[in-house]
Amino acid sequence: MHPQRILRRGLVAVGFVLLVVAWAAARQYGNGDEGQYQILHARYGTAERNVDVTQRLRELARADITFRMGNSTFGVDPDPGRVKTLRIYVRGRNGQERMFEYQEGSVVDGNQFTGWGRGDWGRGEWTGEWGGGSGNRNGDDGQYQILAARYGTRERNVDVTRRLKELARADITFRMGNSTFGEDPDPGRVKTLRIYTRDRDGQNRMFEFREGSVVDGNQFTGWGRGEWGEGGWTGSWGEGFGNGNRDDGQYQILGARYGTHRRNVDVTERLRELARRDVTFRMGNSTFGVDPDRGHVKTLRIYTRGPDGQNRMFEYVEGSFVDGNQFTGWGGGDWGRERWTGGWGERRRERD
Repeated sequence: MHPQRILRRGLVAVGFVLLVVAWAAARQYGNGDEGQYQILHARYGTAERNVDVTQRLRELARADITFRMGNSTFGVDPDPGRVKTLRIYVRGRNGQERMFEYQEGSVVDGNQFTGWGRGDWGRGEWTGEWGGGSGNRNGDDGQYQILAARYGTRERNVDVTRRLKELARADITFRMGNSTFGEDPDPGRVKTLRIYTRDRDGQNRMFEFREGSVVDGNQFTGWGRGEWGEGGWTGSWGEGFGNGNRDDGQYQILGARYGTHRRNVDVTERLRELARRDVTFRMGNSTFGVDPDRGHVKTLRIYTRGPDGQNRMFEYVEGSFVDGNQFTGWGGGDWGRERWTGGWGERRRERD
């Protein structure tokens, strides 16, 4: 065979191999479709009136990985005059089901969902309802039992368990603020409602709602009946059991990144500086002194390790408030000393 022909065929073969390798690498590291949750179904509306939007969500996913969501997005207003929510029901790699909730006007980022941009999801028959599970319409059958609720700031907060019980009996969903609870425990500061719960495994969990947010009780057991909050909660604002140290959160920060899935930067050091000044702050481009992806809504991702040794990511959309109470050593800056090599998608970590 002619030497030049052999050379050409060899180059073609090498090029093909390189193409396959590049494709495989792109799938493993660069494809936003390789999330860890498989979408089963999606619904939009309120607890009383909601519609199936799985097909429309699939169309949106194929058009863009990130979008801002509302009535115009889905072409329907299932409950006029009420704040609506998008609920995405998923199954994790461990086989457990989970629900992601986005309030009307929020940004939806599909990076955490498997096959997002391909629309390779939501084909199975979903038998659940608005509250998840398998068709039980009783919004009181949530999985978290409320122990207590407090409203305010970390410096000044009050017990609002009894008032929350009255609100729950009146309506499953409501918008929350000073007028809701009849007092302003810390004038001039942005307040937060913290609901302390216990799940079916006996583990404690805290739900946090910023002033002006919508509170939906579907995830709480006995919500509308007020069958909760009778136990003696001895914990403090920081979800402990009487320990007032706000730095004693349960999640250790490993690293932090700011931006989009396309372009993002390491902001661990800057986050540490902010934490030392104040436990709560509003976050955006000016906070970190950089705009890594102009024209796109950015997100702060904080990568942590929980008390059980499992990694967990906390995500805050540009303009959100960041509260460090749940992070160990927050105000002392005693975290993030490891070299985080997981990138945007929270893959792995490596110590210096």
